[in-house]
Amino acid sequence: MDRRTFLSLAGATTGSIALPRLAIAQQKPLGYYSVNAFSGNFAASGKYSDLGVRAAITGYGNRLGRSIDYKRIDTEGNPAIAVRKVQQAISQDGARHFGGAALSSEALAVMKEVSKANGVYITYVGADEVTGKDCNRATFRWSTPTFGAVNTVLRPLFQQNPKWKKAYTITGQYVFGEALLRNSKTVMQDAKVELVGNSYHSLTEKEFSGYLGNAMGSGADVLVILNFGANTLDLLRQAASFGIKKRMAVAVVWFSGLDTFQALGADVTEDIYFGLQYWHGLDTPGNKTFLDVYRREFKENPRFYSAADYQIATLMFDAIRKGGSEDPAAIIKALEGYTYSGLTGEEQVRPFDHQVIKNYFLARGKKRAAMKDGDDFVDILSSSKTASPKSESDCKMA
Repeated sequence: MDRRTFLSLAGATTGSIALPRLAIAQQKPLGYYSVNAFSGNFAASGKYSDLGVRAAITGYGNRLGRSIDYKRIDTEGNPAIAVRKVQQAISQDGARHFGGAALSSEALAVMKEVSKANGVYITYVGADEVTGKDCNRATFRWSTPTFGAVNTVLRPLFQQNPKWKKAYTITGQYVFGEALLRNSKTVMQDAKVELVGNSYHSLTEKEFSGYLGNAMGSGADVLVILNFGANTLDLLRQAASFGIKKRMAVAVVWFSGLDTFQALGADVTEDIYFGLQYWHGLDTPGNKTFLDVYRREFKENPRFYSAADYQIATLMFDAIRKGGSEDPAAIIKALEGYTYSGLTGEEQVRPFDHQVIKNYFLARGKKRAAMKDGDDFVDILSSSKTASPKSESDCKMA
């Protein structure tokens, strides 16, 4: 676990920024714990998560009237390790304020431990269970639910492309992928689009040629990709080598963002439809504030993980100021129903399930010749704040 006390953003090294002596003398530092994979197969996500937290701390300045003792919990991409380290932080350090987790399986495990310890935890993972059947008062989720993502991406595409009569899906066989597929089937049924086939793959899958062959032989008009991160990257690279865009349209319902665009390149991503939680080109007051800090300190555009961890850390700090206390019960009360200027525009924390209602974006990959700069990979086509109503929620919060 790395301990950082109010970070210098000159690089990746630990440092400190002195707050006014009076403020520091009044209260001890606030402990904030970032729960992410900083090593192992998912270390790239942790790298950018770290930058996002650091930007949030620097951007917040001295508005808390105290320093922030930022500590990293390295899950190594393993839920069991995540739980053990979170338990250790709770018992040894008295930790109560947590954010992060790139993997749904980690978040679902961590949120139970934080709840038992009467802490507070904000995450951005994909699993709908976080604000659904496994919800608890200690946990909040910033990312749009799979219901909203699927409806924002597929519903308008089917409406605008009435010639699409058949679809084929390639789905990650894990909790998150199943939720995407379930919601996609509903939208396809409403749009009278036939699902002619689906191929499941594991989280560790690297070879997608067989699945792509099945899709191309199915007669589908559109390939719908229902996975995330490295799985999507490997799949799209192989799809490009198959020339699949010449045979059918391609829609990626849940895409990680800039880092994956950079890894793939415009020749691969052009004309593909993408669902995005965040894009650095958004013209919102909240995003402009974030970009001012992030670009000044890191000399680059932020990736999704940086943006997500920035937003959830800022939410935690806002709630402490709003509630006038670092007590988790006061933070929870301050967050419920909270409306604020977020990265994606106006965002609101829904009280009954602690789901943040925010914009999700449908984008289309640009041709290389149309890019204004090296990171200008997409045009944003539309957005929506689609979310299932309380009457359909599985959240039964005590």
